[in-house]
Amino acid sequence: MVTQQLWIAFVLLVSILLAIDLGLFHRRPHALSLREAAMWTATWITLALCFGVGVYFHLGKDPAIQFLSGYLVEYSLSMDNVFLFAVIFRHFRVPPKYQRRVLSWGIITAVALRGVMIALGAELVERFHWVNYLFGGFLLFTAIRMLRQHEEETDLNKSKILHWLRRNMRVLNRYEGSNFFTKHEGKWHVTLLFLVLVFIEITDVLFAVDSIPAIFGITKDTFIVFTSNILAILGLRSLYFLLAGVMDLFYYLPVGLAVILGFVGGVMVLETANWVNISALGSLVFIIATMGISIAASIARKKRQPVQVEAGVAPTEPEQVE
Repeated sequence: MVTQQLWIAFVLLVSILLAIDLGLFHRRPHALSLREAAMWTATWITLALCFGVGVYFHLGKDPAIQFLSGYLVEYSLSMDNVFLFAVIFRHFRVPPKYQRRVLSWGIITAVALRGVMIALGAELVERFHWVNYLFGGFLLFTAIRMLRQHEEETDLNKSKILHWLRRNMRVLNRYEGSNFFTKHEGKWHVTLLFLVLVFIEITDVLFAVDSIPAIFGITKDTFIVFTSNILAILGLRSLYFLLAGVMDLFYYLPVGLAVILGFVGGVMVLETANWVNISALGSLVFIIATMGISIAASIARKKRQPVQVEAGVAPTEPEQVE
């Protein structure tokens, strides 16, 4: 049984981890090396697995399997989100040493946002049975959309949000160190880094809209939904710096994610209608197998093509966007 003490302990754990990560080790802006990114990625994954072991001993086998399934789905979707981060940073030509600051603020706000969205989702699922059909149908729609948009390029020049910000805010079209705001000719302006932060936040909101219903499709336990979700996004920043230079190595990952979302959405609808009952272990095996196949297919495709590694390091001058 999930007690209030478990909730408090987890929130304290996350607060301590964020304080250590953001406040102690990463106070000085600098480009994260591949070795450092790999170390932090391994650290976050290890912490999540250790937490899963704790769930097993305190709550039982099924909650532990549900936690691991939810974590894998969220972490896999995080990898897809990393692709969008790369597009945003490349478009605005964000210097690598400032990319981490943007992602740090993104993680802090994401943790708070997820808490609100998960609480709202849990309340809706508990009060209204039909919400399960809505979540399941939305996941099926998202899966189809991901398959159709698999090879489409994201063009931020066409973004209505970007044009709105430029029309309604004083935007200084350059970087002022790691500042989001600066004074120019006696007036406060937002810097390009602030525009980048806005796009990162919007990306996370869209990401949460997909991922949170997916985890509710695996379990209705709010504690498992919240913990698996938060522990996955805590490692998102280091994951970006680890994968930024090898994005094309995961070409079929969006296809695998679409299959997983379609599977979770379909199961959610069918279980709500009492037509099927998929075990937590069965869902976990399907998720692992699908991710494994998509990654293996991506690697096989890469071996058949010339090596073209696109670095996550961008030039220091911002792209001029009207």
